[in-house]
Amino acid sequence: MVDFGWRKRNRRSRIFLFSNIAKFAFFGLIFLVLATSFLFVWYSRSLPAPGKLIEAPLSESTRIYDKNNVLLYSVYQDQNRTYVKLSDIPNYLQQATISIEDKEFYKNQGFSITGYLRAVRNIVFYRRLTGGSTITQQLVKNVLLTSERSLQRKIKELILSIQVDKRYSKDQILEMYLNDVSYGGANVGVEAASESYFGKKAKDLDLAESAFLAGLPQSPSVYSPFSGRDLYIGRTNEVLRQMVGDGIISQKQKDDAIAKIKNIGFSQKDRNIKAPHFVMYVKELLAKQFGEEIVANGGLQVKTSLDYSIQKKAEEIVRDELDKLKGFRVGNGAAIVANPESGEILAFVGSKDYFDTENDGNFNASLSNRQPGSALKPIMYATAFGKGYTPSTLVMDVKTDFPTNDPEHPIYTPVNYDGKYHGPMQLRFALGNSINIPAVKMLAKIGIKDVMQQAFDMGITNWEPTPTNLANVGLSLVLGGRETSLQSLVTAYSVFANGGIRQDPVAIIKVTNTKGNTLYEHKKKEGRKVLSEEISFLVSHILLDNVARTLAFGTSSWLVVPGKTVSVKTGTTDEKRDNWTIGYNKYYTVGVWVGNNDNTPMNPAIASGSTGASPIWNKIMTFVLKEKKDEQPKKPENVIAVTVDALGGGLPVDGQPTRSEYFIKGTEPTNKGSIYQKVKLSKHQGGKLANQEEIDNNDYDTKDYIVFREDDPVSQDGKNRWQEGINAWLEGQYQGDEKYHPPKETSDYVRPKETPTPISSPTPEIMLTPTPTPSSTPTSTP
Repeated sequence: MVDFGWRKRNRRSRIFLFSNIAKFAFFGLIFLVLATSFLFVWYSRSLPAPGKLIEAPLSESTRIYDKNNVLLYSVYQDQNRTYVKLSDIPNYLQQATISIEDKEFYKNQGFSITGYLRAVRNIVFYRRLTGGSTITQQLVKNVLLTSERSLQRKIKELILSIQVDKRYSKDQILEMYLNDVSYGGANVGVEAASESYFGKKAKDLDLAESAFLAGLPQSPSVYSPFSGRDLYIGRTNEVLRQMVGDGIISQKQKDDAIAKIKNIGFSQKDRNIKAPHFVMYVKELLAKQFGEEIVANGGLQVKTSLDYSIQKKAEEIVRDELDKLKGFRVGNGAAIVANPESGEILAFVGSKDYFDTENDGNFNASLSNRQPGSALKPIMYATAFGKGYTPSTLVMDVKTDFPTNDPEHPIYTPVNYDGKYHGPMQLRFALGNSINIPAVKMLAKIGIKDVMQQAFDMGITNWEPTPTNLANVGLSLVLGGRETSLQSLVTAYSVFANGGIRQDPVAIIKVTNTKGNTLYEHKKKEGRKVLSEEISFLVSHILLDNVARTLAFGTSSWLVVPGKTVSVKTGTTDEKRDNWTIGYNKYYTVGVWVGNNDNTPMNPAIASGSTGASPIWNKIMTFVLKEKKDEQPKKPENVIAVTVDALGGGLPVDGQPTRSEYFIKGTEPTNKGSIYQKVKLSKHQGGKLANQEEIDNNDYDTKDYIVFREDDPVSQDGKNRWQEGINAWLEGQYQGDEKYHPPKETSDYVRPKETPTPISSPTPEIMLTPTPTPSSTPTSTP
């Protein structure tokens, strides 16, 4: 008989299990309701009344100061705020705001369940308390609560949002929000923002302008058109895309609006600001660290690294020198002064005139990526010195072809700044005079990846040698083939000034709140060692050597600061689109760029060392060093001075001029240069090289010659293009001096073979026996 009892027992077990689960869920729900009710009651005790939305006071001002407590900017100083009714706010602006901020605004009860779920996700997975705010919640947060980020405030925000949603109509809430939200700077509310950005009343805004404004509240500092970047275009596009998705506008309307916003001219009425590009930069850093709402409403007191006395002078110099360059088609310039030991930014000039809206004065050229020209050659040479090359290493500056992996341009043939070729050149003079071909050859020898890694380590943030980045560069890298910013260049050059230690840029020193509590304080860091002290010294000494750069710049260029020892390098890109000068000593690093915002070429007459960036650099450096004692870079103990042959770079050679050079111990020369060769010549065919047979039989003469030879490390077909370039150059050099022109042809002399003389055998009839001579007869002694 089949036993069905097990089925009954399983049925009872399942009923018991489901019963327990139901009981647990029931009591858990009761507990959740009671706990939620308790939290609502508890946090409702000290909440402000929703009615205070109408009479809410203005937010406390965030103030930004320089290092000496000079006020640079007050976020709500002379706060610009005009209340307008919802009927005077265009429908496009209302709809754009709802689409991007809270598309369920007219349906929710002041909060969003999905928004809170996103907030929970952010807390659990990303450890940050963000997301989930409806328009009603943002209004409550801005007007009735503090800007702290905490779970308690979120609960209070939820309670008040529900109360506000019940007390006011949706249109009233939207009207209050649009009149109270910050649109950046001193602009609170849409009317003030409309007048500030577009010079018109809010009621006259069109679709493009409305979409732009609707995108600002999320992060006014980041999306400000005066931040020096064009992130606002992407944000406006996002708003318009959302409006298309919501069925408010058509795709064509979106396309027309985004085209307009790309070419719009923003007015700038907020002139009550010192060091404006730096302030905008600091506001963006604060927003990332504390959040936009705290920066806008939190009453922060911010002490920065800026020295306004240096800033003011730098702005004046940039403006005055650019005025002198109007005939050279130079539209803009930027300058940064930093303390290399700490990384502190002391001056930060992002353009000639921040308030010149006709010429995009708010564009921040200090942070913009541009081609650096030769400005990053020192990093390549520093990498080479780390691989055993020295300042006396000899490289041939001759026309040279380099194969590429580009089928459209299979050969790369760099040229020098002056269009000439200078023949044998030691690395000190190749770097000092910024000669291009030796730099490309050295890059080929040591490898692109290692140079990019060294640059990335030193602060060139977009030079990380990832597979993607490596695939997009070639040997032109060292001549400006990959972009970087002025700020990154200043960071990298500060490594040389600081003995190989990198200090990242520091702009904010201390932040306190209205109660005087410290929210953040910068602690000086030891920095990261990214280069040896010895290599830093070698590069710095080359860049301060006025003799080493005389060929390109003469003896009295703007690279010389009278009475001061300063290392300096220039850079100029093709067609004179960018011109740079960056220099340093132990006290300051100063970097300057000039060019045009739209990347159009400057006048070809712009010349490094005499016009462009170098006069600006010289005058700023002269100003900051005027009270400083002159000091040479400190020579490390592991660096020694050695007398070398001025031509070959090895030990001195009789009859050749010499000079003194610095070396890291262990890399100094131990022999004369490899260019000095004893050449084996044929004895039998004058003016030809001995062939192998002659050499094997020691049948040759020797003669001293100077021989220039290089291998081609990048050849892909067995051709030595480097030597071909040397041979072609030598054809027109050292005429009449045969020691530079050893024979090229090899002797074809063949040594005659010796024919043996036959010996005749004596006939039997005439057989002669030799008679011993007395001298050959042995004698004996009795």
